[in-house]
Amino acid sequence: MNYPVRVLFLCTHNSARSQIAEALLRHLGGKDFEAYSAGNNPTGLNPYAVAAMTERGIDISQQTSKSVDQFLDQEFDFVVTVCDRAKQVCPVFPGDPKQIHWNFDDPSEVQGEEETKLRAFRQTATFMTNRVQALILTQRKILREMGLVKPPAAVAWVANTEEKVKSDEAQIAFEIGQK
Repeated sequence: MNYPVRVLFLCTHNSARSQIAEALLRHLGGKDFEAYSAGNNPTGLNPYAVAAMTERGIDISQQTSKSVDQFLDQEFDFVVTVCDRAKQVCPVFPGDPKQIHWNFDDPSEVQGEEETKLRAFRQTATFMTNRVQALILTQRKILREMGLVKPPAAVAWVANTEEKVKSDEAQIAFEIGQK
């Protein structure tokens, strides 16, 4: 494992789900992680993703959609696909990264009023926060065991319950063990 831990989040369009995950890992993971995101068919940042993250105090308005092709020659510790389509066409990356799959529904496919659409992005951000926090916990534990980081005096998490983090931490540990 590298330090900092390098993580690439992939989805189809790199417009919402993977952008949210990248921003959350940068925000919550601090200097222990390098977060990136890309898509197989990038289309531009979704304004509802920007709004949902702004409500959480995280500005993603300057992030851009990127093609997975930009990253094919880079090594990562983890490649996380956040939709089934991205998993199906996930390329091979150098360095044999661990692959994790989190299947999140595409909030941009939700139809309805503005508030209904924004609610879908908020929900995605909440669920994604839980998964990202669990990834951080599992990897920081390993980094501490390797002597690369010291235990924090206090950890501030965004809108979460300890039980949910433990559940997601166990799921991620299982997923990593299966790869």
